[in-house]
Amino acid sequence: MFETFFYQPILNLLVFLYNIVPGNDLGIAIVLLTIIIKTVMFPLSKKAIESQKGLQEIQPEIEAIKKEHKDNREALGKATLELYKKKKINPFSSCLPLLVQLPFLFAVFQVFRDGFGEGSLDLVYSFIARPEHINTLSLGFFELSNPHNILLSGAAGIALYFQTKMMMARRPTSKTPNKTDKSGQEDMMAMMNKQMLYVMPFFTAFISYSFPSGLALYWFLTTLLTIAQQHYLFRDTSRKDGGIEIEIIPVEKKTR
Repeated sequence: MFETFFYQPILNLLVFLYNIVPGNDLGIAIVLLTIIIKTVMFPLSKKAIESQKGLQEIQPEIEAIKKEHKDNREALGKATLELYKKKKINPFSSCLPLLVQLPFLFAVFQVFRDGFGEGSLDLVYSFIARPEHINTLSLGFFELSNPHNILLSGAAGIALYFQTKMMMARRPTSKTPNKTDKSGQEDMMAMMNKQMLYVMPFFTAFISYSFPSGLALYWFLTTLLTIAQQHYLFRDTSRKDGGIEIEIIPVEKKTR
């Protein structure tokens, strides 16, 4: 089922793009493939980004609830659920769209992992021209079938770092932080953010370095497009919220 509904369509789309791009450049075909996949998955990506942003925006309120009900787990859970209901936020809605996208990521991963040998091209549909050989050299110097491309793998890791940093920068901070309060542990969202910020970029760079460079290129481009989507959604939200709030303080008139 995975091969029929995910792997084979991704492989055929890539072969089709390879056939039509000038010079049969696999790198350009991967760029087009990434744009098409991100465009198709945009509704899910949008929902995931908005859910993550919503969870981050209510973190100060969640922290306040934790301090208020630190000795009563039942009251803490009830108050937290009431806050989610009030803000119309489903804490699991940010994970579901990502889970739906995983099969597509695995399919792309498998396409580049298996390479473009004679056996893999047997799965090309009959209505798509089947090339005798796929040239994996892109732009004359990027060999996309070989692993250990430090440039592309490093770029993929750095791009993911900035994407995560961009999301964390949207998180509001409490207006009256209590640095001396040691009654509670750091909330789970903050811990996950720190892990995502440092661990995931390193993991991404390591995986990209270990596998064919075509996967590193796809991962890098996907992250860049995700950054663009985040920028668009954040800017759109800011406009809807009225932009930057400016507090006007009245000045008393002096009387003689």
